Amino acid sequence: MFKKFVSFYKPYKKLFFIDLIAALVAAGCDLVYPMMTKELVDNSIPNKEMRMIIVFAITLIILFIIKAICGYFMQYWGHVVGVRMQGDMRREIFNHLQRLPNTYFDNNKTGDIMSRIINDLMEISELAHHGPEDIFISIVMLLGSFGILCTINIPLTLIIFAFIPIIVIFTMKQRKRMNDSFLKTRVKTGVVNASLENSISGIRVSKAFVSHEFEEAKFEEGNKNFINAREKAYKVMAEYFSGATFSIDILNYVALIIGGLFTFNNIIGLGDFFAYLLYIKIFTDPIKKLINFMEQFQSGMTGFQRYMEILSEDREKEKKGAKDLVDVKGQITFKDAEFSYEDNKILGGLSLNIEEGKMLALVGPSGGGKSTFCNLIPRFYDLDKGDILIDNKSIYDITIKSLRENIGIVQQEVFLFTGTIKENIMYGNFEASDEEVYEAAKRANIHEFILSLDEGYDTYIGERGVKLSGGQKQRISIARVFLKNPPILILDEATSALDNTTEYYIKKSLDELCKGRTTIVVAHRLSTIRNADEIIVLTDKGIEEKGTHEELMKLGGIYKELHNFVKN
Repeated sequence: MFKKFVSFYKPYKKLFFIDLIAALVAAGCDLVYPMMTKELVDNSIPNKEMRMIIVFAITLIILFIIKAICGYFMQYWGHVVGVRMQGDMRREIFNHLQRLPNTYFDNNKTGDIMSRIINDLMEISELAHHGPEDIFISIVMLLGSFGILCTINIPLTLIIFAFIPIIVIFTMKQRKRMNDSFLKTRVKTGVVNASLENSISGIRVSKAFVSHEFEEAKFEEGNKNFINAREKAYKVMAEYFSGATFSIDILNYVALIIGGLFTFNNIIGLGDFFAYLLYIKIFTDPIKKLINFMEQFQSGMTGFQRYMEILSEDREKEKKGAKDLVDVKGQITFKDAEFSYEDNKILGGLSLNIEEGKMLALVGPSGGGKSTFCNLIPRFYDLDKGDILIDNKSIYDITIKSLRENIGIVQQEVFLFTGTIKENIMYGNFEASDEEVYEAAKRANIHEFILSLDEGYDTYIGERGVKLSGGQKQRISIARVFLKNPPILILDEATSALDNTTEYYIKKSLDELCKGRTTIVVAHRLSTIRNADEIIVLTDKGIEEKGTHEELMKLGGIYKELHNFVKN
């Protein structure tokens, strides 16, 4: 994990090393100041050497200016390195998420994923910038001050440095407790974010059912768990920082009392004593940096650990040597297809052939596997056993990208992205011209409505298309498929959100689009599939009935019952 973290520095190693050089120069300026103080107190001031005092004054100003420039560089460019690394991490994790299987998103909350991408990466960015810089400065300051203090008086220096192991042992002891506390806090933060995201997304439902009290209670439970986890983390932090601060105070105490006694007994001079006190200040500052670094390290690395958990998730598997699907005719074959979801068998040993250019309709009770059947073809889920073939080629021998490029889908639950109407339609083909977009909208019976809006195709539709009606959103999603113009169509309740009049016009458009294409239709409105080449009644027992509308009506089985039920 640490090796992976370090790899993000590689594109910015030049800036990173310049930042460390700036830190080294700034640390060097700090180390010079006490020596100049010693020289002033011991020689220049007692001997009234005005020339040397002026030299020291000018030198100090120059040192302070150099230190300020280095400080500016570290604050600006150091943070730039951190934020660029954060951007690289966010890009990598987002790209990885795009290629994770649907099961990952079925089992993980959106708010928790967002917390990992935003909150955790912010902490990682701070660690990436301040961590190496603080460690480097601390080492330079500790070694430099130790070396200079030894030139003044070795016994006094050894007495002070004898307290360092105590601080180190205390820090290491608290490290694991801080790590556990911060990890729990991260988890609780993700839970709160997930609850918040879910509640805000469903705010209209909670208003409709007047369930705000329930939502508030649910949120408060998660919020209290977060507060408790945070309080425990702060307790560990308080123990850590108070103990560390006490240790530093003891160092100052030893330097003041023992150094004072050494001066009193003429073991060291007054200038040496002043220099000692200043160096102890310089000496304790890096210790404070290291103490702060430990807190920052735990916070950043627990965030990076959660980041790596997502990256360790397996992407959608693609066979080595998989080939692109080209010149698609549209024949689809299921061979002994079996699929289970969380130990619940959805399809068992399903075998079926759909001829190219034909329309297959799927009907049956909820839970019979109709949507699952559709989701298996573009490999949103993978079979447990068996195979699915397109033009006699296994979909597992085909690249996922080319497979999905040849399949158009209108799903039951319409999802529109935040943006404009045009941007959402162009999801069907980002290379399409304006004329092609307009034509797709016309065929989906949405063009006239779009033109009636003040901004036309550039109308902002809000989050998830909240500013549009259900029928309007559905027609935009259908326009996307028109624009994509694929050889295989999957219409999963494609007209479910439309009124009867709109459905009539959409059905005419879909009939036109389906000509010469292999189409799979899932519908509860059986009137929309009367002309299907084949209708399958799919239940949890598999294919119960198969045939045309007329054949199934004559059969007098499940299909006829469904037809009469819907009709009545």
